[in-house]
Amino acid sequence: MFPSPTITTDAALRDLHSPRPRVRAAAAAALADCEPPRRTAVVDALIAAVDDPDADVRAASALSLGDLGDPRASAPLILRLDDGAPAVRQCAAVALGRLRAAAALEPLRRALAKGPPDLRFQAATSLVEIDPASAAAPLTAALADPDPEVVGAAALALGSIGDAGAAGRLAALLDHSSPRTRFDAAYALAELGDERAVPVLAGAAADRDLAWDAIEALEAVGAAAADALAGIGGNRGLDPEHRLRAAAALLTAAPDHAEAGAARQWLLEPLRSWRRRRRGLAVELLGRVGGSWAIAPLEQLRRASAGRRMSDEIGGALRRIRERMDTQDGRGGRDSQGESEGA
Repeated sequence: MFPSPTITTDAALRDLHSPRPRVRAAAAAALADCEPPRRTAVVDALIAAVDDPDADVRAASALSLGDLGDPRASAPLILRLDDGAPAVRQCAAVALGRLRAAAALEPLRRALAKGPPDLRFQAATSLVEIDPASAAAPLTAALADPDPEVVGAAALALGSIGDAGAAGRLAALLDHSSPRTRFDAAYALAELGDERAVPVLAGAAADRDLAWDAIEALEAVGAAAADALAGIGGNRGLDPEHRLRAAAALLTAAPDHAEAGAARQWLLEPLRSWRRRRRGLAVELLGRVGGSWAIAPLEQLRRASAGRRMSDEIGGALRRIRERMDTQDGRGGRDSQGESEGA
C-alpha cells in the first residue's frame, strides 16, 4: 500500500511549528480541510499563524480561515489588510469575503478607496460577497480608479450585483485605453442585458483567452446579440470549440434567427469528429439546446464505436432533450428548431 498523500489534522497542527517556512505554509493550507470536531483548535492555531514571520504562511493561514468560516477570524484578518506583503493582504480580503464578515465592510471600503492597487482590486470582489446592496456606491466610485485592473474589477462586481444604475458609467468604459478593462466593462453590461456591450464582446471572440467568456456574455444579452453570435459560429477561422459555444448561444438567444438552421448543423457536425473532446462538447451543448432534430444523430453516435465511452453523457443529453420537449409540448410550445414539435 502507498502512504496517503493527505496530511492529518494532528500532523498539520504539529507542522505549523516547523522551523521550515514551506512546511508551515503547507500545513496552514491543509488545515482548511480539517475535521469538524477539531475546528476550534484549528482556528485558534491559524489565527496565531496569521502573525507568522513568513508571508507565505500568513497568506495560507488567511485563506484557510476564510474556508473554515469561523467569525472569530474576522478581527485578525482585518488587521492583515494592512500587511506589508501584497499576497497576504489580498488573501485576507479574499477570506473576509468568504466569511461574509460585516465588520470588514468599512475596512474594505477604505481599502477600495485608498489601499494599494492589489488590495483595491480584491476589495471590490469581497465587498460584493459581504453585502451587495451597500457595495454599489463604493464600486461606482472605483470606476474612476487610476489603475485599469481595479476599474475592471469594480465593473465586473457591479455587473454581478445587477446594478442597472451603473450602466451609463460602464458604457463610458467601452472606450477605455486598456483592452482588458473595455472587455470587463462590456461583460458587466452584458450581465445587465445592455446591448451596448455587443461590439466589444464580438471583437473579443478572436482572443482565445477571452472568447468563451465573451460568447457567454453575448448569450446573456439575448436576441440583440444574435447576429454577432451567428458571425462567430460561422467563422471557420476561429477556434472550433468557441464556434460550437456560439452556435448553442445563438439557439438560446434567438432560436428563430435566420442562421438557426446553420447553428444546428454546426453543433451536429462534431458528432462525426475523431476528436473526442470536440464530440464531448457537442454532446454537452446539444443536451442544453437540442430539440427533436438532435435525437437521431445522438442515438446514432451512441450505437457507434466512437460513442461507446460516452454512453452516459449521450444518454444524459438525450434525457434532457426529451424532458425539455415534454415540457414545451405541455405548454403547446416550440422546440429550438423553431417548429411545432408535432410537425
